[in-house]
Amino acid sequence: MDRPDDLRFKDPEPRIHPTAELKSCRLGRYAAIGERVVLREVSVGDFSYFERNAEAIYTEIGKFCSIAANTRINALEHPIERITQHKVSYRPNEYFRWLGVDADFRARRQGRKVRIGHDVWIGHGAVIMPGVSIGNGAVVGANAVVTKDIDAFEIVAGTPARRLRRRFSVEISDRIEATAWWDWPVAKLADAIPDMQSLSIEEFLERWSER
Repeated sequence: MDRPDDLRFKDPEPRIHPTAELKSCRLGRYAAIGERVVLREVSVGDFSYFERNAEAIYTEIGKFCSIAANTRINALEHPIERITQHKVSYRPNEYFRWLGVDADFRARRQGRKVRIGHDVWIGHGAVIMPGVSIGNGAVVGANAVVTKDIDAFEIVAGTPARRLRRRFSVEISDRIEATAWWDWPVAKLADAIPDMQSLSIEEFLERWSER
């Protein structure tokens, strides 16, 4: 006998470790934020998770993203065109009274958001620089420094990050994106998981593309 749907699914509330620090963030269902993670003005999609010691600011993250430990997303930019690149010029309030945060510089940082698609894997210690966009299904290797946009389903690694190969052919990649499986209802997703585990990607698409 099938189990009732309400018993199949765990509590969808986001899980936030007590040592994590979040400010002005939005978290989707089943999102998980690990130990000592620091997030500022970040949106995190359903099922995406951050492992320990990761940091992100001014970033939009899709669903089902796997973000490893010690990663840095939208690494801090300094005003190297000024006489000093030190934060004394843009956060003088940390040192002096009556001098506030440089609103123009903050707006400049906010305007260079990082955008990460769905089902992206960011490896241990990777750094994503300001303004970068990463497509659905991409892989960023451990300790990579990403300075340019990454296309969907590309695998990149190195410093600076360079393309190694695609995960799938363009045809298969397009078919995966057409399914938009990351937007499926949780009941459909749960039904599909055994096939995700056992079928080839071609067999899976054949079986699930029209459902």
